[in-house]
Amino acid sequence: MNDSRSPWFKLRRNPAVVFSAGILLVAALAAVFGPSLLPASAGEVTRNSFLPPSGQHLFGTDLNGRDLLYRVLLGARISMLVGVTGALVSFAVGIIYGMIAGYVGGQADSIMMRLVDTLYAIPRLIFLLVLISALDPALRHTMATHGLQGLIGYSKIFILILCLGLTEWLTMARIIRGQILSLKSQQFVLAARSIGQSHLNIIFQHLLPNLVGLALVYLTLTVPAVILDESFLSFLGVGVQAPLASWGLLLADAAQVINPIKGYWWLLLFPVIAMSLTLLALNFLGDGLRDALDPRQRK
Repeated sequence: MNDSRSPWFKLRRNPAVVFSAGILLVAALAAVFGPSLLPASAGEVTRNSFLPPSGQHLFGTDLNGRDLLYRVLLGARISMLVGVTGALVSFAVGIIYGMIAGYVGGQADSIMMRLVDTLYAIPRLIFLLVLISALDPALRHTMATHGLQGLIGYSKIFILILCLGLTEWLTMARIIRGQILSLKSQQFVLAARSIGQSHLNIIFQHLLPNLVGLALVYLTLTVPAVILDESFLSFLGVGVQAPLASWGLLLADAAQVINPIKGYWWLLLFPVIAMSLTLLALNFLGDGLRDALDPRQRK
């Protein structure tokens, strides 16, 4: 293949993709290593409440006197963890469900797609609130029963990953199912059937490799959707709980103290900038991947 027509060549020549990948790399490194590079006192409660940005506290301090830069980096770690892992859950469920529905076809396909339509009709926010309220106490009880008290504080994170992953797979399933319906009538699939290959071999050796590019594109677009959902739920108070932090929780904390008389603008500005840059970078990366991997663009 001519290198100038390869997908990776197009990605390298796309300034928006390169810049977005750089932002995501910096954000990921900052989220993983940033909190540990700051002084140990940065996350401690002090009397230095609502200090504006300065040389000592680059992002200022919050209501409890904690360094806001530390809180933003900690929030990035949790929000990106929930976003990536929740999107991976959605990725796995959507691909498996869509491949089964499209490959089996017939009445089974019709029933499976009606289930997807039914889940689409349920208000997602209400569904998430019910799932979180029902599963969180059960998970906490299970952790306490099995001697995992140290993980009880992280139960909401596990629940968010599971619940958001199980609500974002519907579109993925529809896309994969449509692609399977188109691919299974192609000559290479008919040839594989004619030589007696099993259904599993056809699915995993012939159909799945033709879906990976499209699925990866949608995965990059699912991550920001999951991050937004987690932030919104944390903003409402049903997501990540203090003393942990996520971008949504930081925005909720800022909304409680900002008023017309005294505005602590830094509490809102820096979490919004961090979250917006990450979401924009993910969306630009997804758009670039879609354009590069589109076979119609390579002709």
